[in-house]
Amino acid sequence: MAGSRRIPHPAWGAAMSPLLYFALPVLATYIMVSIFFLRRPRLLHPPRSPAFQGHLAAHRGGSGERLENTMAAMENSLAQKADLLELDCHLTRDGVVVVSHDENLNRQSGLNKDISSLDFKDLPLYKEELEIYFSPGHFAHGSDRHMIRLEDVFQRFPQMPTIVEIKEKNDELIHKVAGLVRSFDRNKITIWASEKSSIMKKCKAANPEMPISFTMGRAFWMLVLYYLGLLPFVSLPEEFFLCFLPTIINRTYFPFSCSWLNKLWAAVTKWFIMRKSLIRHLEERGVQVIFWCLNEESDFEAAFSLGATGIITDFPTALRRYLDHHNQQP
Repeated sequence: MAGSRRIPHPAWGAAMSPLLYFALPVLATYIMVSIFFLRRPRLLHPPRSPAFQGHLAAHRGGSGERLENTMAAMENSLAQKADLLELDCHLTRDGVVVVSHDENLNRQSGLNKDISSLDFKDLPLYKEELEIYFSPGHFAHGSDRHMIRLEDVFQRFPQMPTIVEIKEKNDELIHKVAGLVRSFDRNKITIWASEKSSIMKKCKAANPEMPISFTMGRAFWMLVLYYLGLLPFVSLPEEFFLCFLPTIINRTYFPFSCSWLNKLWAAVTKWFIMRKSLIRHLEERGVQVIFWCLNEESDFEAAFSLGATGIITDFPTALRRYLDHHNQQP
């Protein structure tokens, strides 16, 4: 009948009441326990003692002040008291592990060939100037234009902690990197990094003594656990969370070709990632949180205000100046 009201069935209300009386206290207890252990993770997980603290990490060896991945760039970064080098590696045709961000040499040298198609002795020189990826419109210069081997880095800087990112699923490359790390006794100060979990699995198998960083898949899963309140109760084998700072999207970092996708990605990731409680929890558990790739003082400020351990930058001199001025590094 029009205008009539549906009267709740008495049995329905009777069934729901006990359920609510039981569920609400359980949910409240779970939330309080989760928050308690989120703030006190060492009660469940023994703290790890890192071999080093990565406050100032030089991106591509310090690619804003010298040509990327050259020995000159790395020496300049060490002069600025960098704690960490960030490098990418590829394999030449004759099996040499080369420090290079790109597999294809066109951007770096003008030669449109892959590193894997050339012997090490035939690799070209870098261009005289290279645009700094995370500072569009700015260029790095340098007289040292030679590509170098990972072995050269380990020989020149035997005690320098280094992130080695593996971009391709190349078993030979992975095993050669693992072998070099062992032969130079760098197991504790050389970090496996890769975006892909399938590659990281191979890296861990090749040298399980090396510390590892979160892959994209593992980082997403970690964030899901955090928002579900389960992160305090789950073990984390990773020792480094290398994460981009969402505020650099649309300014120095353009992950998508569509501007609206970049804006959406910036808003979503900023909401999910920039949580002091999350970063504090990770660091209490021995996970160093390092934001990349930051080249401006406002970004340094944003990262350290969140509680970040350190920053990956193209400009080690600028970050050193900031750290010294703000007493961010002991």
